[in-house]
Amino acid sequence: MTDPSPSAATEEKKESLPVWQESLLLLAIALVLAIGIKYFFVQAFYIPSPSMEPEFIKNDRILVQKVSYWGSKSPQRGDIVVFKDPGNWLNADETRAATNPISKALEAVGLYPSGGHLVKRVIGIGGDRIVCDSNDDLKVNGKTLVEPYVKKGAQHCLGGTGSPFDVRVPDGHLWVMGDNRDNSYDSRGHMGDPGGGFVADDLVVGKVWALIWPLKRAEWVHTPATFKGVPSS
Repeated sequence: MTDPSPSAATEEKKESLPVWQESLLLLAIALVLAIGIKYFFVQAFYIPSPSMEPEFIKNDRILVQKVSYWGSKSPQRGDIVVFKDPGNWLNADETRAATNPISKALEAVGLYPSGGHLVKRVIGIGGDRIVCDSNDDLKVNGKTLVEPYVKKGAQHCLGGTGSPFDVRVPDGHLWVMGDNRDNSYDSRGHMGDPGGGFVADDLVVGKVWALIWPLKRAEWVHTPATFKGVPSS
């Protein structure tokens, strides 16, 4: 076997990068991939309040996946979703964000739980009629919901409002409620706002996919069968 010619060896040297340049290139690629994953696939969030007990407790860490709502797909009844504040739904304690360079960098790539968002369960979608009667029965399009996920001892719909209501969800919007109905400032508490308590579909970041912290309670999150059989609007 003949040795490579001097010109071939020179060409090979020109093609290889120094170790530090290769390291920077790999780091840049990793960052681009991480940011892409955050914006298109999965993002970490934390639970800002006790409104979703018993499913989630304040300061729990969750993962939100975005694939379910790609294209023309939209949230469905029963989904637990993370959405941007529709307008003054959050107080100062619930809008915290990363404060130091390291946590800010991790937040940018989706590894540090983001703040400034809300987590609620979708009760009604565009066109649905949501009724809470004086018996504390919650109905969607005439079907009374049996909700095993609601915090034990809490009311099903009167908690947080104190009075019955009857609303029709506009197209392209959602009616959302926390599972801890006596301690959740959700669509019911914002019926007097300009938006009527409804959340626009395009404010939804994604669907809660998993509880990841604390580890002893880590689990996949599934949409309950509660809404099967609800008539279409």
